[in-house]
Amino acid sequence: MKELGEAINESLADSEQIADVVSKIKEGGYDIFLVLEATIGVSKQGEKPTDKTSLVTTLSSNPELKISDQDLKFLKSLRIKIDDAA
Repeated sequence: MKELGEAINESLADSEQIADVVSKIKEGGYDIFLVLEATIGVSKQGEKPTDKTSLVTTLSSNPELKISDQDLKFLKSLRIKIDDAA
């Protein structure tokens, strides 16, 4: 499952089409972040899926936190302080 998640992540990261669209969005003056979630159902071949089928959500193994100035203003309004070292 981990290998499948990594393969999906790499294929999206290496996609020229996705990179082109993201570039156009940035050229338009926008910051962008993309979060995708994949749910994978697993069952033995030949068996009918049941309610107990294993479901795994794949996430990036090294997520990056990006906080914009607008995010900081919002957090400050909630009296939440972000440590710069973190």
